Amino acid sequence: MAVKLVKPTISLEEQYLSFYKEWKASGESFVPWVIGEDPSDFEGMVNTRLDAEKGIGLPEGWVADSTYWLVNENDDVLGAANIRHALTERLQNIGGHIGYGIRPSARGKGYATKLLALGLEKIKGLGIEHALVTCDADNIASEKVIRKNGGVEDEDFIEDNGNVVKRFWVELV
Repeated sequence: MAVKLVKPTISLEEQYLSFYKEWKASGESFVPWVIGEDPSDFEGMVNTRLDAEKGIGLPEGWVADSTYWLVNENDDVLGAANIRHALTERLQNIGGHIGYGIRPSARGKGYATKLLALGLEKIKGLGIEHALVTCDADNIASEKVIRKNGGVEDEDFIEDNGNVVKRFWVELV
């Protein structure tokens, strides 16, 4: 599986738009949330993502975050990860240190497990020793991916609407 993480770049506009359009056509929620950003001003979107990594232009109460795209040897965008550099109270309950997703046509091929593994390496590079990874209780596929990457289950969080969020810690030392 020859895949790697790359930072958002305008050189991959065509490949990213294919990824975005496929996801949008699926009708599913965008995961991680950043892939739902409107790409009509592609260069602006890329710059916003790169600024967020430096903590520039963030809404009040947000933490710096890094976005990466999972690409194959042909530079096709297969997935994306959004890494939070710190945890707010909200992120400690839902969201954790990383959100990640694989485009619908690339699922079931092991890419999510690889994406999370590569993302955890990036988190470790930030000096974080214990990474929090979360998923909804009904997302069995994501739970399996988290467990394959060393996730140890912690206490669940129940949102106001009753949704159960499973929380896992991954040791990165």
